[in-house]
Amino acid sequence: MKHSSFTLGICTALAALTLFSTTASASAVISGTRVIYPSDSKEVSVKITNNGASPVLLQSWIDNGDQDARPSSIKAPFVLTPPMNRVDAGKGQTLRISYVGGNLPMDKESVFWLNVLEVPAKSKAKADENTLQMAFRSRIKLFYRPAGLPGNANDAAKSVTWSTRGGNIEANNPTPYYVNFVNLRINGKSVDGAMLAPGSNMSISLQGSVGSKLTGGYVNDYGAVNSYEAVIK
Repeated sequence: MKHSSFTLGICTALAALTLFSTTASASAVISGTRVIYPSDSKEVSVKITNNGASPVLLQSWIDNGDQDARPSSIKAPFVLTPPMNRVDAGKGQTLRISYVGGNLPMDKESVFWLNVLEVPAKSKAKADENTLQMAFRSRIKLFYRPAGLPGNANDAAKSVTWSTRGGNIEANNPTPYYVNFVNLRINGKSVDGAMLAPGSNMSISLQGSVGSKLTGGYVNDYGAVNSYEAVIK
């Protein structure tokens, strides 16, 4: 899950947001680190729980991959309800996502992103004060999965092949599924993890000699990390 934090002038609930880093943590927690939308489903639901001690205002939307795009300008083929709601401390809210049709490929997965922006409620005791509050955005992957795709998404990483090309290694994903690698290492040397798109190649540049064994993990449909090992040919 990605987290980024915003500043907010609370005279307007969701206006004047400025991105910045902070060590504070969000109160709203999404149940899962990814959403799978089977094409034969009418809708899928996502549970959000407010684990904080105060109410929060949540704004939710789906983007196409541009995390800086304004929600009002995004054209994603989904309807999400409710787009905005208040969740009291210790309570939960269910988001419902419905696919409304589009030109998505039916022979492979497509990826989008679910965003949840959390704005804490202003204290009544400070209602007349000029204050600055922090808001937090959580952003997780949403996979649209056509029905009837061959193979199993949770086994897709096992079909990825790795080969050497000069001082680089190249990964090839022949499956119709996205494969999200994490903590990859080649002969003990760390390399960047990456999400490998269906039917695509990925090249990783390395300094020095290339090893013959790659280890690490990949993320399954449930957000768990499975161990991974492959031979570089």
